[in-house]
Formats: sequence, structure tokens, C-alpha cells
Amino acid sequence: MQAISPCLWFDGQAEEAAEFYVSLFENSSITGVSRYGEGAPFPEGTALTVTFSLNGSPFQALNGGPHFTFSEAVSFSIPAEGQEQVDHFWDSLIADGGEPSMCGWLKDRFGVSWQVVPTELGELLGDPDPERAGRAMAAMLKMTKIDIAELRAAADGA
Repeated sequence: MQAISPCLWFDGQAEEAAEFYVSLFENSSITGVSRYGEGAPFPEGTALTVTFSLNGSPFQALNGGPHFTFSEAVSFSIPAEGQEQVDHFWDSLIADGGEPSMCGWLKDRFGVSWQVVPTELGELLGDPDPERAGRAMAAMLKMTKIDIAELRAAADGA
């Protein structure tokens, strides 16, 4: 059985988005492009579908038109190892028109929602000491981009 993969609906930016996403993640590539022909709803030669992989996971992008848009109801979660990765993914994804949100969530310039989640966040929120975990949670709820040092300091009561 083949892997299940998300299909992202774009209004003309499918190829640009796929190229952007594969530039951000290791082990990523565009694996195929089909194009609209003459008489299609987009100019001839525009990508109809783009298949690509992000860190080995398959994706598909479709230029389907303006009928459907993205919402926060679906997002992609990026497990980030350390603050440097958090900063890299966050800064790259909000560049050129993306929008920061709360608790590590953001929308990229195409309107796709992402969560940039440091792996330490789960450890801090799952701490066996409920007061320590609660302080980490309270700190996270005030953040846009997650700051690991601030989370640790809050968990430690500093």
C-alpha cells in the first residue's frame, strides 16, 4: 500500500510553494509536475499538480483555483531540535508575508498553517511535577514563537 499524503489546494502557487517547502527541509525534493494544457482554467504550462516529499513524507500540491482556501483547522507540525531549528523554520516560514500566531503556530505566505514545536516542549509540559509543567504551559500560552530558554526558566520558577 502506498503512503497516504496530503493534497494542498492552491490558486496558481502550487509549484512556487513546493519549491519553497523543499528548500526548507532536509531529504526533500520535487518528484513530479503535471501541467495544464491549452484551454485549461490556468495558462498553458502552469503546474496542475506537483508531487514532492518533505523529509521523506509525500505531499501533493494542486492548482485548483480560488474556490477553497486554507484554515488553521489543518496544520503541519515541525518537531524542532533546539532553538536554532525553531528560529530557522519560524523565520523562514513567516518571511515574505507569513503571519505569526500564538503558541508556535504560524501561517506561511501561501496561507498554510504550521506549528514549529521544539521537542523539549513535550518534555516540559509532560513533567511529572504538575506545578513545573503548569508554569511551562503558562509561559507557552503567552508566546508566539516558542523560546526554549524562557520555557525552561518558567518551568524552574525563575
